[in-house]
Amino acid sequence: MKVKCVLCDKIEQIDDESLQAKRLKNRRINMYLCVACTERIAKKTNERHATGKFKLYQEEKDNNEFI
Repeated sequence: MKVKCVLCDKIEQIDDESLQAKRLKNRRINMYLCVACTERIAKKTNERHATGKFKLYQEEKDNNEFI
């Protein structure tokens, strides 16, 4: 299966039977990122985490004792 990276427009070949290929076929909203882009994003995210100014906003859940 031929796939195209969303960020750098690099075309790669992945195995048709792989889990990633099946996800891309069944859920078209999923995007493919090449290995280089994935590593670059992970590196930049880790650098932002290290600055201490990076916050993850998580939804507060109500603890209902009856549920």
